[in-house]
Amino acid sequence: MNKKLISSAMALVVSLGIVTQGSAVHADEQKIQLNETYETPSYIIENWEAPNDKELSKKEIAMAYIQENSKEFKLLNNADVSFEVTDETADEETGTHHVKLEQTYKGIPIYGADQTIALDKDNTVTSYFGQVVSDLNVKNEVNGTSISEEKAVDIFKRELENKIGEVNQYDGDIQTEPYIYEYEGTFYQTYLVTASTTNPKVGYWHYFIDATNGDIIDHFNAAHNVTAFGTGVFGDRKKFEAQAYEGMYRLFDETRGDGVVTYDNDTGVNLDILSVNKMFKDGSAVDAHANAQTTYDYYMDTFGRDSVDDNGQILISAVHVGDNWNNASWNGRQMSYGDGDGERFHPLAGGLDVAAHEMTHGVIQHTANLVYRDESGALNESLADIFGAMVDRDDWLIGEEIMADGTMALRSLEDPAALIERRTQAPYPDHWSLRYIGDLDNGGVHINSSINNKAAYLVSEGGEHYGVTVDGIGRDATEQIYYRALDLYLTSSSDFSMMRQAAIQAAGDLYGSNSDQAEAVEQAYNAVGVY
Repeated sequence: MNKKLISSAMALVVSLGIVTQGSAVHADEQKIQLNETYETPSYIIENWEAPNDKELSKKEIAMAYIQENSKEFKLLNNADVSFEVTDETADEETGTHHVKLEQTYKGIPIYGADQTIALDKDNTVTSYFGQVVSDLNVKNEVNGTSISEEKAVDIFKRELENKIGEVNQYDGDIQTEPYIYEYEGTFYQTYLVTASTTNPKVGYWHYFIDATNGDIIDHFNAAHNVTAFGTGVFGDRKKFEAQAYEGMYRLFDETRGDGVVTYDNDTGVNLDILSVNKMFKDGSAVDAHANAQTTYDYYMDTFGRDSVDDNGQILISAVHVGDNWNNASWNGRQMSYGDGDGERFHPLAGGLDVAAHEMTHGVIQHTANLVYRDESGALNESLADIFGAMVDRDDWLIGEEIMADGTMALRSLEDPAALIERRTQAPYPDHWSLRYIGDLDNGGVHINSSINNKAAYLVSEGGEHYGVTVDGIGRDATEQIYYRALDLYLTSSSDFSMMRQAAIQAAGDLYGSNSDQAEAVEQAYNAVGVY
């Protein structure tokens, strides 16, 4: 079921001063979930009609909806707070319209405070998802002077190299954006500096730097890892597109988006992989290249999505990263694959589901952009697993082919508890009541992901779980539901409850609110204890 989505990005700032006359009409039923931190709505499900005394655009309707709920969002006493419409998407097939916004303070975006509002064909608001920050009090507002973006980048480089060693090559430009950032209950005016590296350590680095004095407020690595014509790693013959290049051939495909390219990173920098003829012999490179093409084709054929950013972004893979590195990663710019140590892992480029998992992190980055910590980070990992299992449809395992130590797989969506998590030495949780609540792994992003994985499996295949019976609806409907939830409903701070409701909304959009598909989603999340 391919979707034709028309998206228009914009930077239209609409303040809360958009006061409309007349009364809004509410449906009798309203479903609302509050954010535990701010006690503002995480989602609202209802049918809300804007005042009809004047013709409003869809952007104005979205802003009128925020205004209507300003009390619930606790925004009545803060004139410095506004909302910026960042994107609109019209879904021609369902007749729905989706407006994405971000909350700002004196024109500066608040990190993690983004929202999405859905309208039906009659311009009735049917859902709100997101996070609105209340009681905002910025500790260090800039009053005429601040460090420059260039200075922030210099501070970032110094701090990062103190942490990981000298960086000879960044994977793309270093990015700098202003944000209001909350850390340990206090809001700061910061620059968010992000950069991607492959050596001396794979990373997608996020540094929040105080805009007034250059102090490091917070930092984390958001690289998404799995602990996990040519011949691939396991001897299977692959056919793929390459490029004639200076009398030879290189692993560069010009037929998909802006390209699919695979590099050799054995020396610590990305170098072209060349062959004197059309037969490539580097098994890791062959698999990485072919798997990237397969994953690109899956997203294009299934959802009409043109690469990870839906705008043809070049897909870069680097193989032979590190010294027998037991990992694979998406670092915000490219996929990186280690060769494994031969004891726990084979070369990780050999797994199609591994490649699809890593590329899906790129899709997530350009849609909901789920923050890589705690529940939102667990959803980030889970959705990467779900679509990894959709691209590699033979089973519901992730990484089964790359295991060298006899372990069944890295993770199982069908039966998460069949595998032991190495750090906790406990089975992966398959129910909300069993979730990990410690500090390991960015708050358990690779651990608690298994709860949402099990829900997705049940949506597709059905079964009985903790006394709840689910009638499965198959992979085709399941992948459409989860993609729509990711693309149109989830926001950066979404938690498991929001994931449940986003999937219900997506199923209702596609198949009807009383459909078997919507019922399967509800029952699946009941089965894993997520409400």
